[in-house]
Amino acid sequence: MNELQGEEGSMKHSPDDVGESAQEVERADALDRIRAALRGLRFGTVTLVVQDGVVVQVERTEKIRLPRREPRGASWTG
Repeated sequence: MNELQGEEGSMKHSPDDVGESAQEVERADALDRIRAALRGLRFGTVTLVVQDGVVVQVERTEKIRLPRREPRGASWTG
């Protein structure tokens, strides 16, 4: 038998272990959502809403910068 299998088979999980595992999954999910919100963002904001130490909402506001143009007639000199 593999050493790792033997160790896993003998490990007992307490209710705290299961709760910690769920918290780790929630943290990983929150980080994935934050990364997704940041991906490709050039101008804007990412806002996190936290309640009781847990990220419950990720907001992304993107601003699109338009190139500046000269007003009509501004290039004409008379």
